[in-house]
Parts: sequence; C-alpha cells; structure tokens
Amino acid sequence: MNSDQVTLVGQVFESYVSEYHKNDILLILKEGDEDAHYPVVVNAMTLFETNMEIGEYFNAFPNEVLTIFDSALRRSALTILQSLSQSEGVSMKQNLHARISGLPVCPELVREHIPKTKDVGHFLSVTGTVIRTSLVKILEFERDYMCNKCKHVFVVKADFEQYYTFCRPSSCPSLESCGSTKFTCLSDLSSSPTRCRDYQEIKIQEQVQRLSVGSIPRSMKVILEDDLVDSCKSGDDLTIYGVVMQRWKPFQQDVRCEVEIVLKANYVQVNNEQSTGINMDEEVRKEFEDFWEYYKSDPFAGRNEILASLCPQVYGMYLVKLAVAMVLAGGIQRTDATGTRVRGESHLLLVGDPGTGKSQFLKYAAKITPRSVLTTGIGSTSAGLTVTAVKDSGEWNLEAGALVLADAGLCCIDEFNSLKEHDRTSIHEAMEQQTISVAKAGLVCKLNTRTTILAATNPKGQYDPQETVSVNIALGSPLLSRFDLILVLLDTKNEDWDRVISSFILENKGYPSKSEKLWSMEKMKTYFCLIRNLQPTLSDVGNQVLLRYYQMQRQSDSRNAARTTIRLLESLIRLAEAHARLMFRDTVTLEDAITAVSVMESSMQGGALLGGVNALHTSFPENPLKQYQRQCELILEKLELHNVLSEELRRLERSTKVYVSTWREHLPGMAEMADLLHMTLEEDVTRTAGH
Repeated sequence: MNSDQVTLVGQVFESYVSEYHKNDILLILKEGDEDAHYPVVVNAMTLFETNMEIGEYFNAFPNEVLTIFDSALRRSALTILQSLSQSEGVSMKQNLHARISGLPVCPELVREHIPKTKDVGHFLSVTGTVIRTSLVKILEFERDYMCNKCKHVFVVKADFEQYYTFCRPSSCPSLESCGSTKFTCLSDLSSSPTRCRDYQEIKIQEQVQRLSVGSIPRSMKVILEDDLVDSCKSGDDLTIYGVVMQRWKPFQQDVRCEVEIVLKANYVQVNNEQSTGINMDEEVRKEFEDFWEYYKSDPFAGRNEILASLCPQVYGMYLVKLAVAMVLAGGIQRTDATGTRVRGESHLLLVGDPGTGKSQFLKYAAKITPRSVLTTGIGSTSAGLTVTAVKDSGEWNLEAGALVLADAGLCCIDEFNSLKEHDRTSIHEAMEQQTISVAKAGLVCKLNTRTTILAATNPKGQYDPQETVSVNIALGSPLLSRFDLILVLLDTKNEDWDRVISSFILENKGYPSKSEKLWSMEKMKTYFCLIRNLQPTLSDVGNQVLLRYYQMQRQSDSRNAARTTIRLLESLIRLAEAHARLMFRDTVTLEDAITAVSVMESSMQGGALLGGVNALHTSFPENPLKQYQRQCELILEKLELHNVLSEELRRLERSTKVYVSTWREHLPGMAEMADLLHMTLEEDVTRTAGH
C-alpha cells in the first residue's frame, strides 16, 4: 500500500470509530490497568458501508490494514482523552486492538470448512470446534540491535512465517550504509516486558455434523495473541475471524522444509449457546403458536402430529418416538444454594433385538440436533469418548473426545454393549455430574460434558423377560440407574403387526406417503431448538402425582433396585418438564405428569401400574384424548388420588363440550358423532365418580 492509501484508510477508520465506538473507548480509558490489552469489536458490514474502498484494501492487504486500524484506534483514543478533564479518572491505553467481526456472508469471506492454499493471505471467518488448546506462552516479538561499526540502532521484528525467529539483516540498514555485518543485541527480556506478548495455539476441527458421510474431519492450528488468549476451551464451537497464513521451520541443510497453513486470529466468537444456522425470529415463533392454537381443544393430536414427523421412515413405535422427543426436549438444569448442579438433560437407552430400528432413531436425533456426535461402541475407547493426552512438539496437550465435543448437545452411542468395561465406567461421571475430571501426563483439569446421551444396545443372547434388564444386557446397576428411560424392543411373533409393517415397506418403499401432514426436518430442528428455551414450572397437582408414583415404586414388591433410586424422582421431574416443553407450555400440568409416569412405567421392568410393555408394537392411537383419559383413570386410581381424578375428568368434560360445539358449527353432518362422543365421556365421568 502507498502512503496516500495508508492515510485514507487511517482517516476513514478514525472518523468511523469516533462516530460508532466512542462509548467503548470511553469505558476503556476509565479502566485502571494501563498495560492490559483492550479489544474494540468492529462490525465489518457497517464499516464497509461507510466506505467501500476500505473493504477493497482490507481484502487485498489484511495484515497492513489491521495494523493501520490499531494505530487509528490509538489516535482516536488520544483525541477523546484530550477532550476530557483529567479529574474523571481516565488514562491513555496504548494496547488497543480493532477486532473485526460480522463479515458479509459470501463464499469469498466465510468458510465452514478448513481453508486451503488458495486462501493464503486472505481475511476469512472460519467455523469449527476446538479439539486442543496449548499452554499460554510468552512471545518476544521484537528486538533492538546495534551495528558494531557505526553504532546505528535498529529494530528487528520476529518473522511469523518462520515460527517467530529473528532474522538479522545481511548488512547494516543505516542510511550511511557502512556495510558492516556484525551486530550486538541490545534487548533484555527481563527489562522490557513491552517487547513480549501472550501467545497460545489452539487446534480446531471441522464440525462433524456439517460433513458428508465418509469424509474425515480436517483440522488446522489457530494462533491467538494478547487479549484473545484463553478465550475458549476444548469442546467449544467457534467462529474465528483472521488471516490465513503459511509458516515453516527455519531452513536446515539436507532437511525437507514442510509448510503448514495456520489462521492468525483477529477475533474469536464462541457460539456454544447459539443454535447454529437456525432461524429463530418472531415469525417462526408465531407459526408454532398458531399451530398450538389450532389444536387448543385437543393438544394431544397436535403432539402426535409432531411425533409422526419424528423418524418417519420407521412405522408406528409411538412410545419410542414419544420417549425420544421428550429426551430431545430436555428438562431444566438446577443449581442449589451450595452450588451443586442437578442435570437437566435426560438419557435414553434403547435395548432391542436386531432389526427393530434402534440405529434409525439415533441417526435421526443426531440430524435434528444442532450440536451432535454419533459414535459406535466397538470403535470407541475411553480416551475417544472422554479426553486424550497428546504429545505435540515436546509438550503434552489434551484433545477433546466425543462427549466433550457434544457439550450442550447430543451424543449418540450405538452398540453400547460393545464398549469395554473400563471404558464404560469412564462415562459414569459424564452422565450424572456432567463433567469429566482428567489427570493425564501431569495435566489435571475438569471439562464440561452437559450432553444428552442416546444409546442403543442388543440383549446378550435371547432376551429373557423373567430376568432384570441388567442381567439381559450385561450392564452394571450404577450405569443403568443413570439412564432416565430404558425401552425394551422385543421382536416377538405378532402376525397382524408383521402384515402392517410389510405392507408399509412395500407400498412406500420405506418412505411415508405424501398425503400425511409431516413436518420437514428443518421445521423439526427449529421447533426443538425453540422449545429448549422454555422454562416450565411444576404445578402442585403435577408434584403430587410424581411423588406418589415414586413412593409406590419404592414400595413395590417387584421393584428393580438399580432403577428405583432417588434418581427415579429426578428423572420423572425432567420428563414432565420435557413433555411440557414439547406441548409448548410454561407450566407442568397434570397431563405432563401423567404422560411422564406412563412413559416411565413402560420403561420399568414389571412396572407397578401397567405391567410390562413391548415398546416395539405400540401404534399411534386413533383418539389421543380418549387414550389419555384411560391412562389418567388407571394411573390416578392406582395412586389413590381420587379427588385429582374427578377434577381432571370434569375438566375433560368441559373441554369436550367446547370441542363438540365447534364440530356442530363447522361440520353440521358430524353432529351425531359429536353427541355420541359426548355421551361416552359423560358415562366415563359418572362411572368414575361412583368409585
């Protein structure tokens, strides 16, 4: 860049900062530490709109322009400082950095995959997941040298492309050009901390869910300096804005020079809390609110429409779809006064004979969750699931495994029984405490694994209903008690079921017919991201039902000790909250508690209320409201909550009267069916009130 261009860029950026970031600079000037590094985050779109020429220079010479931006920032800060009175407790800060974010979304500037050689020298935004972070080091970035002959003093900067080595000039750079080749280093590290800066390398990997099947995720190193150091940890999802550069080790005789591509970061944005690539505006929310308004008189029919869209290539299996949907919706995490965290994520284990569609559910769940990892037991070690210690250029670093990469997302583990015994025990802490404690190669730390685990396993030989689940699948009680739900899918002989399934596969070739009102995968993804922001609260009647069911399970003669621990009550609360989220509600009602109990009962071996249920042969009910009413009667009678039952049946009768009058208005020909439905419900209410 020539001097006129440098002046233009500096002036434009200075006026831009004075207009848009004056308050940011004022806050920085009021800070106490004068030697600290302070960022000013600049939106590239707004900056380029003020002057298009800057955008062109920035794309062509990113390194030079970023240096000019920093200098302009200091000049702007000095101007603002001079306009203030000294009594305001402000002081000049020299270490100001312009951090560029919000690049225009176009193929030239934004990358979801690791950059290639053609991108060297360009400023890009790259999205990836942190798999390794190195220790923070001190980096000397410039030195003073003096010519031994003419005593001229000059500055030599460390060469980034040669791993920050100092390359002395071949001859004296003074104007007199004395031609001397001997120089003395004047810089002393201990006496000049201004010549050093913080430095850290991290390694990012392409996001697994964005890759096509069969491609191995590529990784690249990212260089963080000054205030960017320690801004992220292993497992974080990042968008990094920076310049793609190449570097190589200093040349040695008879040694091949290897060049690697690295990203010199300018700004790091952590995306953990954001739903990556999901559109969450008011229009989307309104669409779902209208959907539930339409199904206001029969919310279970609306819920079943969502469940039918979940993994539509698998016929029926209503109970499994309901359980998977509740697990994906998740409960609410709580932290008590002492700081102890009770997890909000539910875990589900599918136990079933071969060919019962377990892996299909795992794959579908991984697709509709923005942050997910799918792995198989036989190909996973404890280090691959948790964290592994890697030695790189003489020092040990920790590299994140599947559970850490799925933090705040979903981890699907297929063939769970293929995991080795000591590998299984390593996920105990990850499932309940939601952290992983590591002590490897002298590195002791804790990493977050706030993940939902969806696992599938085959029974050991022929499933024996007389034995417990623990015996049938050869998994220990401590591990089983951590799963909220364990659904058993048995491929028993059932001629009617076989006929329905075979006709479904032959007619639709494995895909649902177009006539069904199914949601698209994108809509399902958006809905599940939206409902995870709801915070439903437990109602008194819901509390009462869950507590009575827990007490009954504890007192049952056929109770399974591994399943009826205090974790059962926590699981019930999580599932009831998850169902309230699924129904788009802010309160956990009796309906949610009844559904949570019925799903839990189906997952309990020899349950205290409904007995054993084969989840494989559960088809969608034709009248969901009627089915709920039967469940409500059965469960509340067994729990001896007769007053709650009569209240609920009266409420159902009122809502059905509204439903019937709506039918009469809109569909005159359906009046007879409406009367019949009303009479049936009145009979049920009278019969139950008689108890």
